Amino acid sequence: MELLRNAVRPYAWGSRTAIPELLGGPVPAPHPQAELWLGAHPADPSVLMHGDGAETSLLEALRADPYRHLGPRCVQRWGGQLPFLLKVLAAEEPLSLQAHPSAEQAAEGFAREEGRGVPRDAPERNYVDPSHKPELICALTELQALAGFRDPQRTVELLEALDVPALDPYRVMLAAEPNADGLRTLFTTWITMPEPAMKAVLPPTLDGCVALLRRNGVWSSSPTPSGDFRAPRGGDFRAECRVILELAETYPGDVGVLAALLLNHVVLASGEAMYLPAGNLHTYLRGTGVEISANSDNVLRGGLTSKHIDVPELLRVLDFSYGALPVQRGEPVGPHETAYRTLAEEFQLTRLEWAHGESTPMCLHSRWPQILLCTQGSARLHSLDGGSVTVRRGGSVWLAADDPEVTVCPGPGPVQLFRALPGLAPLPAHLGPSFGSE
Repeated sequence: MELLRNAVRPYAWGSRTAIPELLGGPVPAPHPQAELWLGAHPADPSVLMHGDGAETSLLEALRADPYRHLGPRCVQRWGGQLPFLLKVLAAEEPLSLQAHPSAEQAAEGFAREEGRGVPRDAPERNYVDPSHKPELICALTELQALAGFRDPQRTVELLEALDVPALDPYRVMLAAEPNADGLRTLFTTWITMPEPAMKAVLPPTLDGCVALLRRNGVWSSSPTPSGDFRAPRGGDFRAECRVILELAETYPGDVGVLAALLLNHVVLASGEAMYLPAGNLHTYLRGTGVEISANSDNVLRGGLTSKHIDVPELLRVLDFSYGALPVQRGEPVGPHETAYRTLAEEFQLTRLEWAHGESTPMCLHSRWPQILLCTQGSARLHSLDGGSVTVRRGGSVWLAADDPEVTVCPGPGPVQLFRALPGLAPLPAHLGPSFGSE
């Protein structure tokens, strides 16, 4: 049981306030801070802070003693690697339009690029490791995203509502085949569109968004959450139009703005989560959340970025299934613990919370590696061998598989922690078969 020091990734789309506030640093930060990485990814591993003042890279600790830190079941399944990567993600501007490969696609793509001798740090490299990257994000603040393809019938309605003659051929194309094949055809047409053709379509599309908003008399209000999926009612596409205009302002002339017309607009409230499997096209627009994924950094981009875009490879990994993605509020697995469902064997995420005035301690039973991240208040952790540490907001703790049982004692409430562990680790049986066995 040891405290962690974690790396901050300074991507341009990040926030100057969210992560600095979490970590207790100067606000605003001099540069955007986009992601806080907690784990043992080779690009930025966490550091174990020992009680005697010494420090050890978590990656090196796993390599030196994998059975103590990961446990025999984890080593048997993933070798000496921690299977998950935990992050705090803080977006002030939209991320790139992206998707992640399946396990088979990642292994094949990695082997292919290794065989061609593409340097792993080359900007044109698609696969930096042989792993897939399913992910789940849980909102800390309101978090807006585009994720998954919208029902094509609704997209036809959106294109009709925009009333832009330049979009008519594409509306007719999708209306004639309102299914996954039609989405693939339209997306491929747009993402491979020559610049002159794009310049003939994108500006009038933006004008159509402006006209629709003016007809509805709404420019600034946020969409009101309703139901498990944040979808507009009837023919109201105001939220979608605002997003398209904002993307076009941030990424002028980017063909990804057109592609964004095909995606679901999702708004997560604090505590709500969304699971994104392989092949899901998505971008996070703004907001802060806790993200957990397989321990990979494989990203195929399709726009809204100045980074490398490989359209044929993106089309190879994309899943053109469509429909609203479920928004999870979590399921109670104890008096103070809520869990989120995924199909990933590499990770699972739970949320621990105590309200003001609550002080009931909680025992963590697991012989698997775990990371605890404190996002509100503070807690004192006691282990059966007499060790103890205090974790405060922004702080985190590494629990090795071989560590004794730990008791979490909350400080003055409210207190919130997130608990990351492998998806194969058992949680209470009443949670159902979507955890552990899948």
